[in-house]
Amino acid sequence: MKIYYSAILMLLSLSVYGQDDLYWFSDDLEKTFVQDSTKDKSWRSQMAATYYSISGNYRSGLVNWDKMFGREMKLSKADSLRYSKLTPENAKDYILSRAGDEKIIIINEAHHNASHRTFASSLLQGLYDKGYRYIGIETLSDKASFGTGKFATQESGVYSQEPEFGNFIYHALKIGFKLFPYDARGNGKEREIGEAQNIYNFMQDNKEGKYLIYCGYQHAYEGVHPSWEKTMAARLSDMTSINPFTIDQTRFSEKSDPKYNEPLIRIVNRKEPVILKDESGTVYNGEDQKLYTDVRIIHPVTRYIKGRPGWMLDVGRKFYKIPKSKITRSPLLVLAYRKGEFEKKGIPADVIELKNTKDPRFLILDKGTYDIIIRNREYKVISRFEKTID
Repeated sequence: MKIYYSAILMLLSLSVYGQDDLYWFSDDLEKTFVQDSTKDKSWRSQMAATYYSISGNYRSGLVNWDKMFGREMKLSKADSLRYSKLTPENAKDYILSRAGDEKIIIINEAHHNASHRTFASSLLQGLYDKGYRYIGIETLSDKASFGTGKFATQESGVYSQEPEFGNFIYHALKIGFKLFPYDARGNGKEREIGEAQNIYNFMQDNKEGKYLIYCGYQHAYEGVHPSWEKTMAARLSDMTSINPFTIDQTRFSEKSDPKYNEPLIRIVNRKEPVILKDESGTVYNGEDQKLYTDVRIIHPVTRYIKGRPGWMLDVGRKFYKIPKSKITRSPLLVLAYRKGEFEKKGIPADVIELKNTKDPRFLILDKGTYDIIIRNREYKVISRFEKTID
């Protein structure tokens, strides 16, 4: 699976630069990944998209992914008629209403799309209230031992270095979830079996609650895969004799250009993530009958507010405007770490790049106390101050 290889290659590539420079200026990302003519287009697209995402540049993550994988989508008359008969329902409300009757929920993400992690975070408290106690996270490494430290670190995993993923892990631990890794070596069928086996083994020793499994892309799909035979989700179902509640976030999620978006996104045109039901009240999960999930979420196109993605505010966070007196030069990277996490190589709660002194200088943060770290073009810390968000 090419995306899995990219994660390994990213670890190898970034080790050259040292762990203190996980969050990069756009110019450096462009030179290192986008303009690297020694690598093929697929590698460059995936690497750039993922690492733009990790560095807090959501828009550029979408753009670079679509350089390789963007496909112009057109709406047929038959699809238009079919879609017009579907009724939207709030996705979060639907998932939580159904969660009480489930034992295992499997929800996926696109690894370059941080909004999927924000949506997953919005489910956490509701799931905990309905008896969910364990979260399996694909990206977690074997070094991801949280102990008394209730936050992710740079060693916790690859994709979890991205701020919204770090926030997801922070809130899960704060609520009281037990997190565990389950990824497996190998490729294709071998990996799917290994992932399912690792989850199953964990379940045998941890039975005091229900399970949320967080994964990438098609690992959440049920049915028959063209090359894997069965996915992790389907194999876990076989091992446990439990039919998991599977949720896809990737199919109907925004792209960098409207022409690449699934027409259904435009037709639904809602401000919040929704699922769709047909005239009989049955959930619409797409047209593919061989490879499917129980639910497909239709995510809205991002609204930008003060230069930041509006969905970052959907989980109760607030804007914090960096004082103009702190912006004495440009470009700068501004990172907000929860108090005490910077020295322990934690993951910032938010990061922005200021290319010039006129750029909007807004972080989006939960309530709490933060160390605001400002780095110059050479990645040196030139300013540090504390800020409490009430």
